[in-house]
Amino acid sequence: MEKSERTELGMTPQAMRRLAARATEVLIDRIGGLDGGNAWDGEFRKVLEEQLGGPPPEGGRPAEAVLEQAVQDVLPYAARLDHPRFFGFVPSSPTWPGILADFLAAGFNINSCTWLVSSGTSQLELVVVDWMRAWIGYPETAGGLLTSGGSGASVEALVAAREAAEHPARPSVYMSDQCHSALQRAALIAGVRREHIRLVPSDDDFRMDMAELRQRVAEDRANGLQPVAVCANAGSASTGAIDPLGAMADFCAGEGVWLHADAAYGGFALVTADGRECLDGIERADSVGLDAHKWFFQPYEAGALLVRKAEHLENAFAIGHDVLQDTVWGANHPNFADRGQQLSRAARALKIWMSVQTFGMAKFRAAIQNGLDLARRAAEYVESSSVLELMTPVSLSIVCFRVNPDPAGGSCDEAALEKVNRVVLARVFWDELAFFSSTSLKGVFSLRMCIMNHTTTWEDVHRTLDLVEQIGQDTLAEQ
Repeated sequence: MEKSERTELGMTPQAMRRLAARATEVLIDRIGGLDGGNAWDGEFRKVLEEQLGGPPPEGGRPAEAVLEQAVQDVLPYAARLDHPRFFGFVPSSPTWPGILADFLAAGFNINSCTWLVSSGTSQLELVVVDWMRAWIGYPETAGGLLTSGGSGASVEALVAAREAAEHPARPSVYMSDQCHSALQRAALIAGVRREHIRLVPSDDDFRMDMAELRQRVAEDRANGLQPVAVCANAGSASTGAIDPLGAMADFCAGEGVWLHADAAYGGFALVTADGRECLDGIERADSVGLDAHKWFFQPYEAGALLVRKAEHLENAFAIGHDVLQDTVWGANHPNFADRGQQLSRAARALKIWMSVQTFGMAKFRAAIQNGLDLARRAAEYVESSSVLELMTPVSLSIVCFRVNPDPAGGSCDEAALEKVNRVVLARVFWDELAFFSSTSLKGVFSLRMCIMNHTTTWEDVHRTLDLVEQIGQDTLAEQ
């Protein structure tokens, strides 16, 4: 091609270095300044539309100006999920090697779909998946793949469960009323009719009620449905509750039903002794979903699906295609595209591998244990407070509590208490250097802290709880 015919989407090495250096400077300054800023910022759509809307430009602008606009007008308007006092939803606090790994993978333009297209990252995925297999306690016959997150892992698990059940005509799936919405969506995608997705009531500790499960499965079988899978919470996103994994495994084995454990939030607690004890029985599940972008400190997206028998995934997803016929390498050289729904796949293993190689498992284990320990200390603080009430026993790293000046005497009705706690939540949300969220505990409004950032200290937790007490007292005085 003549030079005059070439497109002009490239940059000179000097310009590339300047732009990358500025981006690196921005990121390092942001990470270093997190503690002194808000844990959340947002903007209304009308304002952002005025700043960012309009048709694409016909002519370009200087790359430095574009980067600065992104840094000033786009990226700041978000939850700072890695802020040491961000306790809402499920936080994420990626390591720097993990961040750089994504940068490198993008720069090398890796598609981790088949062994021929990317053997290096395919090998790393085998390594990382095997680490997770060992942490779960699965046998060597187990296998899996990295996914976009828990939602993708849930879809692939339930598709594998459906195929293992030989694609029944009237499938039904069972999960706790405390399950994540991703599991319901996954069941729909896997071909289960909405009215055949059973939300089984939970007990007083927010764990699946086994008597209810047995009854519903028996009734459905009697009515001609074919139970395909039971989904267990291995750390629910609402309270951290862990379903009775051993009892569920016994039941599913007896019924010939697939057991999927949703460990997207809590699964990496397995690398600690305390977490291993809490999640005992998870190794008996047919599949386990995990999210390394949560409690394993990686950038999004870094989910994983492990199955007890690796062939279940290829039985469900492997489809020959003539355009890809040249990618078959030979025995023991797997194509990860044959294990899940994605063909074009990011090199997700690189960030996990680089992070662990850099810091070592001892430091990861200590960081996860820190979340467990801080949650227990937070619960003790709440129980000792005259203003706060602990709503559930602490499970893993989630603390559910509320402002209640008289939890035993019940001097305020539930509606009044909910109003007070909503005011507290809103004031912290808009005005303070911390962020937490709420949940509904069988219809009762509760504040909720999820503590899992590797940079969070007891001072951060104490400061936030003390703030809630102060705002709570002020709000009660105003009522």
